[in-house]
Amino acid sequence: MTSIIQNIMEENPGIFILFLFILFIGAVGKAKLFAKADQPWIAALVPVWDLIVVLRMVGRPLWHAVFLLIPGFNIYFGFKLLIEIAQSFGKVSMIDAIFVCFFNVFYVLNLGLAYNELYYGPVYGVDVKDVLARKPALV
Repeated sequence: MTSIIQNIMEENPGIFILFLFILFIGAVGKAKLFAKADQPWIAALVPVWDLIVVLRMVGRPLWHAVFLLIPGFNIYFGFKLLIEIAQSFGKVSMIDAIFVCFFNVFYVLNLGLAYNELYYGPVYGVDVKDVLARKPALV
């Protein structure tokens, strides 16, 4: 595995730097998202702890982490978690679900850095209309 990384670094160092940059942006975005949801931001940097925090944010029980170990189903469940994160911040449209699935690093960064985005609470087992009812009225 290290020889593959070494080959990429030697032949195309720009790709490796781009990968590190996107990884950094993803970590910052997730840390800001966790802080906005009143969770410890440092959890974004610890692999298993961040999954526990995400499950807590969307309201799923901790044993649902087992779903990520099932080959094939883990892809579906990962997309489902991403959509539920967006729904926890009041983004319930189909276009938001598409954006969070395909541009997740930048979408999560936008959710974390935008001042007008608020965390509305867990969405697992809750109707979408109830999530929208949690939104405060614009003054």
